[in-house]
Amino acid sequence: MKFNPALLAAFCASLLVSACATKDPEAIAQNDPWEPTNRAIFDFDIQVDHAVARPVAKFYRSAVPQPAREGIHNALTNLNSPVVFTNDVLQGDAGKATDTFGRFIINSTVGVAGLVDIAAKMGIPGHDNDFGITLGKAGASEGSYLVLPFAGPKPPRDLVGTGVDIAFDPLTYMSWNNSTLYMMVRTGLGILDERAANIDVVQQIERSSIDFYATTRSLYRQNRAAQINGGKAPDENLPNF
Repeated sequence: MKFNPALLAAFCASLLVSACATKDPEAIAQNDPWEPTNRAIFDFDIQVDHAVARPVAKFYRSAVPQPAREGIHNALTNLNSPVVFTNDVLQGDAGKATDTFGRFIINSTVGVAGLVDIAAKMGIPGHDNDFGITLGKAGASEGSYLVLPFAGPKPPRDLVGTGVDIAFDPLTYMSWNNSTLYMMVRTGLGILDERAANIDVVQQIERSSIDFYATTRSLYRQNRAAQINGGKAPDENLPNF
C-alpha cells in the first residue's frame, strides 16, 4: 500500500485532539467531548472553504459545461466502484453487490470508461457505500465526534473507514509513470466535484443556522445514521459533509 500522508496527518490530529477534552455537560451529551477544539478546527475549515474551495467550485461550475461536469462525476463514481462493491459484499448485500459489479462492467465499456452512466439508463441505479457504513452495520459505535483540518467531520469509525477504503481501492497498489500525479488529480477532482454539487445547499444551511457547527454536526450524524440503517437521509438535498 502506498504511503498516504493525508491519512497519517488525520490520525496524528485525532491524537492531539484527544488531549483537549471538555467537561461541558452539553458537549458530552452530544458525544462531543472535544467540542472546543472541534469548533476551532471547524472555523478554520470554513475559512479555507470561503477563501479557496467555494470560489474555485463556483468558477468550475460556471466555466465547465454541465455535460462535462456530469461526465467527470460519472467517471469518478465508476472509479470508486471496487470500494463500493467490496463493502456491499462485506455487508452481505448480494443485490447491491450485483448491481455495483454490473454497473462497473457496463459503464467501463459501453459507458466509455465511466463517462456516461449507461447502467442508470438501463435501470441499474447506483449507490454509495464505504467501510464506515460497514462498521456501523456491524455494530461499531461512531465514537466521539471529531473534526479534522481540511477533512471535516471524521469520527473515529469513519476515520478508520476512510483508511480501509483506501486499501480496498486497487489503484492504491498500482504504480506507473505519473501515477502519483494521477492520484492527486483524481483526489482534487473528487473534492471539486463534491463541493460544486453542494454549493447552494451548504450556503442555505449556513445562512439559516444559528449555530452552523451544531447544525453540521447534527446533519452529519443524521445522514450517516440513515446510510447505516438503510433508510433515507432526512433531507434528500443533504450535502456530504
